[in-house]
Amino acid sequence: MGMKSFLRLEEYVALFYRIFLVYIFYFLARILFYFYNQDIVAVDSFSEFLRLSYHGLAFDTTAILYVNGLFILLSILPLFFNTKPKYQNFLFYVYFSTNLLFYALNFVDFIYYKYNFSRLTLAAWDVFKHEKSKFGMFFRFFYTYWDVFLLFFVVAFLWVFLYKKVKVKHNLTEHSKIKYIVSSIVGVLIIATISVGGIRGDFKKSTRPINLVDANRHVSKTQHADIVLNSTFTFLRTLGVTSFKKTEFNIPDAVIESNFKPIKFYANNESTKPNIVLIITESLAKEYVGSFNKNIGIKGYKGYTPFLDSLASSSLIFTNAYANGYKSIHGMSSIISGIPSFKDAFTSSPYAKQKIESLVSCLKSEGYDTSFFHGAPNGSMGFLGYANILGFDHYYGMTEYGNDKDFDGSWGIWDEPFMQYMNQTISKKKQPFFSTIFTVSSHEPYVIPKKYEGKFPKGDLPMHQCVGYTDYAFKKFFEAAKKQPWYNNTIFIITADHCNQVFYGDEFYNKIINRNAVPILIFKPKSNLKGVNNEIAQHIDIYPTILDLIGYNKPFRSWGRSLVNTKKEQAPFLINYNTNMYQFMKGNYICMFDGKNAVGFYSVNDKELTKNLIGKRNKEMNDIELACKAFIQDYFNRIIDKKLTSK
Repeated sequence: MGMKSFLRLEEYVALFYRIFLVYIFYFLARILFYFYNQDIVAVDSFSEFLRLSYHGLAFDTTAILYVNGLFILLSILPLFFNTKPKYQNFLFYVYFSTNLLFYALNFVDFIYYKYNFSRLTLAAWDVFKHEKSKFGMFFRFFYTYWDVFLLFFVVAFLWVFLYKKVKVKHNLTEHSKIKYIVSSIVGVLIIATISVGGIRGDFKKSTRPINLVDANRHVSKTQHADIVLNSTFTFLRTLGVTSFKKTEFNIPDAVIESNFKPIKFYANNESTKPNIVLIITESLAKEYVGSFNKNIGIKGYKGYTPFLDSLASSSLIFTNAYANGYKSIHGMSSIISGIPSFKDAFTSSPYAKQKIESLVSCLKSEGYDTSFFHGAPNGSMGFLGYANILGFDHYYGMTEYGNDKDFDGSWGIWDEPFMQYMNQTISKKKQPFFSTIFTVSSHEPYVIPKKYEGKFPKGDLPMHQCVGYTDYAFKKFFEAAKKQPWYNNTIFIITADHCNQVFYGDEFYNKIINRNAVPILIFKPKSNLKGVNNEIAQHIDIYPTILDLIGYNKPFRSWGRSLVNTKKEQAPFLINYNTNMYQFMKGNYICMFDGKNAVGFYSVNDKELTKNLIGKRNKEMNDIELACKAFIQDYFNRIIDKKLTSK
């Protein structure tokens, strides 16, 4: 018997070959991720891509060792029958059942990243867990993105083919068992040490395990962190982890108060009780709305919302407005209750089920009937659950609509008939009422009712004709509402939950900050609420704006500001979360904050975040970082201490 058998050299060679294959395919996934998202991540050169990939090896190693931990253990334990064909067959199935499952997460991001602008985390489950027809969604995605599914199976086939190229022969004899055990112990110790260091991302004893934020250490453009990362790593690192923890910034209350006035009291307008109709439009990015793009300077620009453009001429519009999140449920919590979501959705946190001051509670205290309309199956997107937490009097979903013939086959009732149903329903209510509708049609799989095929411009993206259809649904809704006695005494607010497909990316909308650009429009018939406002605005500003407009004369909790407050009691600002960083925009600068410290300052006009000015820090930058810390501290402390009311 030769030394080769005693030292298990053949087995170790096979093991390292199999793990090496995983690295090769993770590198391939990184290439494909870039191919599918090159307009967004925007790498300048091949050498830069290779540099980012090199730094990605640490994150690949952690993910690979997490996923292959069992396989490695089963490969190195001295079980004496390791080399037998049946056991090697067993290892084959362990290897591919775990690897392909988690490897597939990277393929999800070939598609999902365009909408989320961040690598996949456990938070993605928030989008799907409330959907009743998960299998239906899967098959629809399979049909729509067949190329990605096909590519995955081709890559998997190639992986299996290469795996089988190196085999282990069974050649252990009875006389070699002692040396076999000794060599195995040595092998286990060496491999275990390497694995522990690899999982942590470093071999230094004092180093904490690497996390998502560490990817930003290696990049000059924040979006490049998502090339350094891989989706398996980001998903596994967020399992069982919550960002809802109290901070240790020790920011004085006076700083919080001067920047955000979390408990507000407005005395600007006479107390009135107009009806409020809030329209949260699925995926209606600012890019699609012509009236919001007049002065951006995009050559050959085309919009797809003729009705909204006509309405905008009689409305107060905010052309520098942003969503506070990337998901629909983020939009609901930000707009109605003024609570943004960052790394994890507030609505999915353990703290969502508490007393929350919001538009609902404040308007109910003034005698308003409150209702929420969503044409999807009841409970979809988590809206019903959060609506119940906020205390809406009525929820109207697909069940209440009662006519499945108008189901779009994917998400819910087509926008046009469902908005007519809303008009009919609220027209029967006693005034004043506060009614919110969350539309569904302007969304993947980008279809419109067959009877309207050819009616709306196809545009340059599948999304464009869907926007045209939803705009038409708005037109029909307002035509019907005008005939109702409540119409002239109603304030209408129209915005979007988040953005969607981008066409004018290079010109404007693929710039990191602009990826969240949404319209905010306020319309009241026969009023002086008209004009164009270019100041920074955000979703969490809508809640205090409505209360200011109606002359609400009680204290209320809100981090946002009134967009119609002429006293300028609070400076405009924006906060959201992207590429594992907080983005805080105020005054002349955009601050990128990693949760502990500012890692970048950019001119407020540098929406692409190309020139980091942190080496030229000044007092305004220091104040902006302090304000960012103040917001985060008050946000988490109020949520955890259950102080989301003014009392």
